[in-house]
Amino acid sequence: MDRFLSSAINRIDAKGRVSVPAHFRSVVQRRGFADLYALRALDVPAMDVGGPDLLDRYEERIAVEDPFLQTADDMSFFVHGDGSFLKLDQDGRITVTDFVREHTGITSQVAFVGRGLFFQIWEPERLSAHGAQVRARLLKLRQQASQARAASTE
Repeated sequence: MDRFLSSAINRIDAKGRVSVPAHFRSVVQRRGFADLYALRALDVPAMDVGGPDLLDRYEERIAVEDPFLQTADDMSFFVHGDGSFLKLDQDGRITVTDFVREHTGITSQVAFVGRGLFFQIWEPERLSAHGAQVRARLLKLRQQASQARAASTE
């Protein structure tokens, strides 16, 4: 499987490095990524991390915008200015830089969560709170859909 699935929490070592979970590293290896692209998520305190294809996807979207409009400029500012490459060392670790820490609030542990074609890194307690909010929103949608189906059959 070449998708980032599941989640894990790993501790940051004394040199500021954290091991990327083995199942995430295997996806990185299978996809042939030498570097990881990390982008500060726009709406949550997390980093979106993937291979160069993640950056390519954003740049393709920028390319369809009118270069003379503010939207293209804003998107480039976000994708390039709020992005960085992370080196994966020979032991499968990345350095948790100030760039990452400032946006995520990460201190001593990193939560990794699969998002299919990319993964996110979070401060564990923030991820837990976000996960509870996501589940609550989805439960509400399920309940609304169930109620709508019941009303349509009456």
